[in-house]
Amino acid sequence: MHENIGEILTIDDMAQAAIYSKFHFSREFQRVTGVSPRRFLSAIRIEAAKRLLIETTYTVTEISHRVGYSSVGTFSSRFASSVGTSPTMFRQLRGFTTSIEIDSRRRTPPTELTTVRGEIRASVAEELGRVFVGLFPTRIPEGRPVACTVLPRPGTFLLDRVPAGTWYLLAHSVPASFDEVLTGEVSVGSLGPLEIRLDTPLRPLGLRLRPVRALDPPVLLALLDVRAAAFNGSSAVPSTG
Repeated sequence: MHENIGEILTIDDMAQAAIYSKFHFSREFQRVTGVSPRRFLSAIRIEAAKRLLIETTYTVTEISHRVGYSSVGTFSSRFASSVGTSPTMFRQLRGFTTSIEIDSRRRTPPTELTTVRGEIRASVAEELGRVFVGLFPTRIPEGRPVACTVLPRPGTFLLDRVPAGTWYLLAHSVPASFDEVLTGEVSVGSLGPLEIRLDTPLRPLGLRLRPVRALDPPVLLALLDVRAAAFNGSSAVPSTG
């Protein structure tokens, strides 16, 4: 996928490269990565577009073609829904965002909301910086989470106003010494699917961060600008748990 990101790739092409049948390949790919081959390909295309927007002067139209989109409109829409901002704004902000909004489409009465708490641990020796923690509907950290918070470093977290449903707890961080948004030194962690029910309290969760691997779905959500002191009114408030 990475070597042919701008080409039209079908499930048959991928299965043939893996010397698997189409159905066995799709099943095994989802088991290993947590997402389907098509979703993984779409995610790494958006990830590549993020890098091109920061590191090159290609136009948005040129970038959309380079990462496999024939329509710049489709690319821009997909990019905005995944990253949280338009390609043009992402470039202007140098890859950061000043706020991360929760999914307002899932507004639920307060009596039908619960909390999720736990602890984020680091498995790497290097000191990590801010840790983003969020609940998402899939294994890919993209779009608007249903609940999120930002920790100054690994430690305890609390997500409040969580609606009932099936969610994935996803977290990512970069070393404290890095200021660049496109560093490869990302640490990630995931748990799920988690069944959140109002009538059954969820035990505190433990999530360990580890260096990102080639088969991990990429982090598509734009990183929070470290200069931002707080989120806006419709976003999660930074918390130490």
